[in-house]
Amino acid sequence: MWADHGINYLFFVLEVFTVVFGITLAVILILSAASKGKGAKSGQLIIKSLAERYQKEQLSIAKEILSKKSFKKLIKLQHNEQKKTQKEKDTLKRLFVIHFSGDIKASEVKSLAKEVDSILAVAEKQDEVLLRLESPGGVVNGYGLAAAQLARIKEAGIHLVVSVDQVAASGGYMMASVADQIIASPFAIVGSIGVVAQLPNINRFLSDKGVDVELHTAGKYKRTLTMLGKNTEEGREKFQEELEVIHRLFKEHIAFYRPTLDIESVATGEYWYGKSALSLNLVDHLITGDAYLLDKYKTHDYQIFSVEYKVKKSKIASLYRSAMQYLVRNGLS
Repeated sequence: MWADHGINYLFFVLEVFTVVFGITLAVILILSAASKGKGAKSGQLIIKSLAERYQKEQLSIAKEILSKKSFKKLIKLQHNEQKKTQKEKDTLKRLFVIHFSGDIKASEVKSLAKEVDSILAVAEKQDEVLLRLESPGGVVNGYGLAAAQLARIKEAGIHLVVSVDQVAASGGYMMASVADQIIASPFAIVGSIGVVAQLPNINRFLSDKGVDVELHTAGKYKRTLTMLGKNTEEGREKFQEELEVIHRLFKEHIAFYRPTLDIESVATGEYWYGKSALSLNLVDHLITGDAYLLDKYKTHDYQIFSVEYKVKKSKIASLYRSAMQYLVRNGLS
């Protein structure tokens, strides 16, 4: 009796799963088609002076804690600095600040490419780029492309610094490794130089219920492992072989950009916190991105600009992205 109830419950769960999956997939296809029909929205390049922001913040606090005389003196000092900056504008070094907040698909890579384009159009050898990076990693092709965009900055002879305040792991570290210098906060998570792939297989469950699954391919290794069909040892070995190839390419990439790193000792899939990462040569200096920028501002040797390529997403595109994220979170994609 209890066995019958258990079987009925499993079938109920499977039916609900199938219905939800079918509805979600249908919605995604409709939204995707509608989104493509509207075409891609053009973006906007937003440039802001961070020096102006720091000055406003400084004045806001100083007004409350300084005497009127000292406050007026500070305003005069800032005014003189602004006049000096304006006069020496063409000779001062420029620091361009960009951000990358990575998801599993490295979705911001298109915006990153636009930002790199705009910087390289005006940057000179004396200038610098700071990428403030936060990413736990994701698909290798997406993060490989993001790393290639950063490589363009180095190839142009512009000094590149990557700042990691919280996490740059796996694909995130693939990006960070391109930099001339990696800085990190003491408890930032760094590393995870490894490759992982997993998928459920319910073939035995379906077989027990009398459900046959047919899979037809052209090409011996077109499909190595499946979720519904029966997996073979040969398929598993081939799948593992493919993971090893990706891991080898990952290690070669890191070793190329950080030749002093003992790659074999850190390419184990493990991650480390900032202090340990420094001792392993995964990062070069322990400092937050905010502290680094403030230090640059205080030298008065740099003009500091925030560069952001912002795309206004349509409501349909936002719904589509939310639906895709739901599938990824729940292991349906």
